[in-house]
Amino acid sequence: MLAWLGAIQLGSAPVASTQTPAVRQVSLIVTGGTVITVDPARRVLTSGALAIDGTDIVAIDTPEAIARAYRSPQTIDATGAIVMPGLINTHTHAPMVMYRGLGSDLALMDWLQKYIFPAEAKTVTPAFVRTGTRLAVLEMIQSGTTAYADMYYFEEEIAAVTREAGLRGVLGQTILKFPVPDAKTPQDGLARTEAFIKQFKGDPLVVPAVAPHSLYTLEADTLQACAALARKHGVPILIHLAETRDEVGIAREQHRMSPTMYLDSLKLLGPDVLAAHGVHVSSEDIDVIKQRGVAISHNPESNMKLASGVAPVVKYLAANVTIGIGTDGAASNDDLDMFEAMRQTAFLQKLSTNDPKATPAPVVLEMATRLGARALGLEKITGSLEVGKRADLLIVGTDASRQIPLYDPVAQIVYVTRGDDVKTTIVNGNVLMRDRKVLTLDEAKVKAEARAASAQVRAAVGLP
Repeated sequence: MLAWLGAIQLGSAPVASTQTPAVRQVSLIVTGGTVITVDPARRVLTSGALAIDGTDIVAIDTPEAIARAYRSPQTIDATGAIVMPGLINTHTHAPMVMYRGLGSDLALMDWLQKYIFPAEAKTVTPAFVRTGTRLAVLEMIQSGTTAYADMYYFEEEIAAVTREAGLRGVLGQTILKFPVPDAKTPQDGLARTEAFIKQFKGDPLVVPAVAPHSLYTLEADTLQACAALARKHGVPILIHLAETRDEVGIAREQHRMSPTMYLDSLKLLGPDVLAAHGVHVSSEDIDVIKQRGVAISHNPESNMKLASGVAPVVKYLAANVTIGIGTDGAASNDDLDMFEAMRQTAFLQKLSTNDPKATPAPVVLEMATRLGARALGLEKITGSLEVGKRADLLIVGTDASRQIPLYDPVAQIVYVTRGDDVKTTIVNGNVLMRDRKVLTLDEAKVKAEARAASAQVRAAVGLP
């Protein structure tokens, strides 16, 4: 009997082996490039491919394996290029591209009070915000940003443009204690913010957020109201923290504690908070930031240009604080190129610590992708190339003279690559730019509208 059963089993095996594996139809295949996954194992496939179905990555393997198992009406050949996760810009003010280059070579407080706040008071309208945001998202798509965090006025306009362009955004309605273009009082700002949250909560691309500007532009009761509003609706809080020595001085003088400790005393700090800058912090401050689960957005370029200081990135990393990279607004950077922000992150920390190993390329790349996604509360869906995550990715060309030779693709991305090396940008499975042609925006129209709007800024600040 056992021999008979064995014969049956052996006889049936060839029948099963002749069956052709099912081939799955998917919406997009990207094949042939060096794939930097930035997954927890830091896998790099020297010749890899991805199968994308709808919004999601469904397979990552060799080109041969993907070709055997998947078919698609749309295939992108990435041979000779690098395929990588889209970059996550954890702090910016998108419409402020319209103030790019305005009031250069000033400290933060002088720059804000003499140029930016007066210019905004005279120019910011819903139409102006739409124009500036279109220019900003055009620049981001062209330079490889697939998700960004924003703080500004008329945030519903920013959200609408972001969604139309196909980018992913965690977008915060800004609240201040003095009259601003979209709110005369903090109470007006809070009301606008709640309406904004209700309008966009649940959107596949836009996460609404509450954005109290800072401790020095808001009173304690408003800061607490901002925290309560965010927690009522389960949305993030975006805030500036310890950006300058002046801010630290204000906190010490008015509250007898550091900015971090003051915000903690108000019960504002928590795992739903993304704090921009975090430059002037003590070891005790970092301990509190870690304990509360606060994420930090490091903005090296604006910090250097405004002489705000050097954030202790190495200490944050050692304390296992979630830290991403941001460009800040293009008014103080003066661009939205996250590749440049990565390079400056690495160089600044190496210089300030006198340690060439302080921020190695793999760590900096993680800060600009997977850790940045974690800082925005998006790590489950983006920030790395993994099966089940959204298809937010870039194809980076390596044919520029500065890209030759190429030995270490991760180091090449951090230390060599620029935004204009990006050939193709994909978000949520949709191709936003292919071979440098942006498909979701009319580039010529966006630029023309921005040039026309810049006349308003010139008039506002008295430029010829």
